[in-house]
Amino acid sequence: MEELGRKTVAEFKAADKTPLVLVLDNVRSMHNVGSVFRTADAFLLQGIILCGYTPVPPHRDIQKTALGATETVEWQYYPTTLEAVQALRQEGYAIMAIEQASSSVMLDGFQPPAAPLALVFGNEVSGVDAEVIKQADGCIEIPQLGMKHSLNISVSAGIVVWDLFCKLKK
Repeated sequence: MEELGRKTVAEFKAADKTPLVLVLDNVRSMHNVGSVFRTADAFLLQGIILCGYTPVPPHRDIQKTALGATETVEWQYYPTTLEAVQALRQEGYAIMAIEQASSSVMLDGFQPPAAPLALVFGNEVSGVDAEVIKQADGCIEIPQLGMKHSLNISVSAGIVVWDLFCKLKK
């Protein structure tokens, strides 16, 4: 642990966090949830909010991919994503949905605001709920050139978090 510079759980919890919160809107796969926890741990994010029927820890299928990140990353549960977005807005967060939409901004052109930022990632099939998009400050889209124009949520989270982490650290 020391040679790799890894933090203990206590050191992680005490460390200054990257001002990003990830909101999972009815994500059904426990493996995706676990992967998002690992991404949040890797970049010292403020936390994760699990909404709707998104599975919550503890569960062995989440742990299989989280590898202990559910012990380091703060998380909350809300029955609906709209409730989570409203609570985040009251706390001063800017809200961006990660979604392909007619008014979306491409990730490479998005500049994070000075305020803390919450990113909403949607269901693996139907994406971010339309009502949640209406409440968001906008949508960020990952540029894609292939035929599918679709990425797994855990891959999308990794790409977006890395990009914003780099921009926030400058």
